Amino acid sequence: MTALVLLGDKPLAKGNVGPTLTITEQDVATYMADAGDGQSVVPVKTGEQLSELEALEALLIPSGNNIAETLARWDAGSVAAFVAKMNERAAALNLKHTTFADPAGVSTQTVSTPTDLLAIGMAAMQQEVLAQVVNMPEATLPVAGKVYNVNYVLGQSGIIGIKTGSGLNSGANFLFAATASVDAELVTLYGCVMGQPTLDAAFKAAMALIGTMKAALKVRQVITANEVLGRYDTAWGGHSDLVAINNVTLVLWPGMIIRQRLDAQMPVVDRPLARGTPAGKLNIVMGDQHADVPVITADPLDPPGTSWRLTRINF
Repeated sequence: MTALVLLGDKPLAKGNVGPTLTITEQDVATYMADAGDGQSVVPVKTGEQLSELEALEALLIPSGNNIAETLARWDAGSVAAFVAKMNERAAALNLKHTTFADPAGVSTQTVSTPTDLLAIGMAAMQQEVLAQVVNMPEATLPVAGKVYNVNYVLGQSGIIGIKTGSGLNSGANFLFAATASVDAELVTLYGCVMGQPTLDAAFKAAMALIGTMKAALKVRQVITANEVLGRYDTAWGGHSDLVAINNVTLVLWPGMIIRQRLDAQMPVVDRPLARGTPAGKLNIVMGDQHADVPVITADPLDPPGTSWRLTRINF
């Protein structure tokens, strides 16, 4: 969430390094205090300059708790102000069981659930730069030198990120994303395991989940282009099928329900309407997947003739 909020305030396009922050004496003091507490830290030095990209690498790859505070102050002016932004973003994502009390996740008052963490992870991976960083095995920083990803199972079982959390009384946690081939389609799987005795156990549990998901998932085309989804009948005897203009493919999980709603929005037929006239959309929802399929007329439609109009004149 720290990275997500930062990138919301200071967007960074892939291929750019972004603005530069300068490490202060306060940042060094934070590093010393966190190191003294046995936390996961990244060495820094007063006057050191980090680009936004390097700061994200320091935050996410070796899991620098001190960097989380540095970024909080750089972005919002104070840790408290930044934590408020984190909770605002959590509310925007409709996370009912998540509260942030610090930017590093060290405080026992910072709490969440696997379901909420999944929502954060899926939102985070939409940020191209963030997805790139969490998939890096290592990085080189100005003072710390070469740092290695705490997520040392990158590449195994298709894992491409996202973040570990361990060393606290709550056990080892792992929020992950993995690519998998399902029915010859490349899909991204998300999962979260929490409260494992060790990080190794969290990784093993994650890989077991990935295997189970791959075995159960199916990729199916649920709508085909030109498929008839409805029919429009005029009062004067004209009619046209309403058809989809494109295909829709979904990743299906056993027991999930596909919901469809046709919102027909036919124009007034007061003049000849050609085949292919826009006629609304079909809304499809299944879990977190949704699609709006434009619908068009399959046949031309003519307005009412003179005799039909004359027989319906009220005197």
